[in-house]
Amino acid sequence: MKPALDLLQACEQIQKKQLKVDDYLAQCAARADQIEPVLKAFTVRAPIEELQKQSGPGPLMGIPVAIKDIIATKDFVTTNGSPIYKDFTPSEDAEIVKKIRALGGVIFGKSVTTEFAWRNAGPTTNPWNSAHTPGGSSSGSAAAVASGIVPLGIGSQTAGSIIRPAAFSGVVGYKASFGAVPRKGVHPVADSLDHIGFFTRSVADARYAFNLLRNTSANEEDAIVIPELSRKPLSEFLGNQKPRIGLLKTPFDDLLSQEQIKTIQHAATLLEKSGAHIEEITLPQMYWDAIEALAVLMACESAVIHKAHLEKFSELVGPDIKELVAKGSAYSKKDYDAAKNLQKKLRLSIDECFQRFDVILSSPATGEAPKGLSFTGNPIFCSLWSFIGNPAIALPLGKSSNGLPLGIQLVGNYKDDEKLLNMAQFAEECFKAES
Repeated sequence: MKPALDLLQACEQIQKKQLKVDDYLAQCAARADQIEPVLKAFTVRAPIEELQKQSGPGPLMGIPVAIKDIIATKDFVTTNGSPIYKDFTPSEDAEIVKKIRALGGVIFGKSVTTEFAWRNAGPTTNPWNSAHTPGGSSSGSAAAVASGIVPLGIGSQTAGSIIRPAAFSGVVGYKASFGAVPRKGVHPVADSLDHIGFFTRSVADARYAFNLLRNTSANEEDAIVIPELSRKPLSEFLGNQKPRIGLLKTPFDDLLSQEQIKTIQHAATLLEKSGAHIEEITLPQMYWDAIEALAVLMACESAVIHKAHLEKFSELVGPDIKELVAKGSAYSKKDYDAAKNLQKKLRLSIDECFQRFDVILSSPATGEAPKGLSFTGNPIFCSLWSFIGNPAIALPLGKSSNGLPLGIQLVGNYKDDEKLLNMAQFAEECFKAES
């Protein structure tokens, strides 16, 4: 079987008529047929003849996309990872699915999520070692892209559900600034925190996907409009200044594996060799108070979202969701308001850090993907950025001694996604030059 094409490669070959849509979709379906019995990335897939009928003209013509199974699709069951919805087919596509279809893209299938995008894991395995998790909650989307079935996967992140599975699966995972990608038609975990994002195999692919699928109007609650992201040489937006990268030290660094620590050090060395200025930074304690504040927002908002599920289908709701709802019900309005106020405060105050640094470099996870499928990994190194809504991107960099991917996380200032992705492309090129 031929090596899988990246998103831009496939788009270019299809647009130039060097690759037939039917042939490409047949290749992707054949790859899925071969590896899905072990990978288990999808809850449902379109038959090949349906895939070929779906494609239409546009910049995503013929491109198969994995859609996380909390995102509504009118012609596929949308289970939300729960038996409550095992036979539920929405009457309307989610906004992002409408965009994909309007651009000629093809919904390849629904990718596995944890229960309501929370902790209770599905059956998806890590593409590099089936005894390990691919991460979660966007398990299937990350695995489908990493294994070469599709060049683009749509996921969501409320704490760490794009960045962490991207790192565990060895792909690029991009979570844009909060509100920059449409959420209408996506089952919520917590409206104050939920982001929609992308799994691809390069930074350029992530930029391309964002430009096509971003919000172009602020007609949803909390929506923002970020202009199309341009690929620019660093000199154009940094002038004569070196790229400035803050290497973040956190109170949780004792959770990092030695291999993850070495990966971050290796990244810093490569970036410094390529001309970047690297400086260790810390953040005041109020930023780390955000980890608990995120838990408050998530629990309180989940308690409202799942109230009807527990009243009507209690026996079908897993213990992790029940625990989350119980926590949310125990918090007071004062607790919730304090968490919301901290969120607003930190989103403004973090700007001071980005006056000194172009991006922050940190770990995306504690290390390699954990063994077993029941635990999708600790999101603590992603949670702050989900809480305050800053854009973040995971980049692969090397493998562990067990042959599992390791990576880094770069974080940009709120709404400054263009600088983040240009810095990420600079980093990606540094890493590729080394390998």
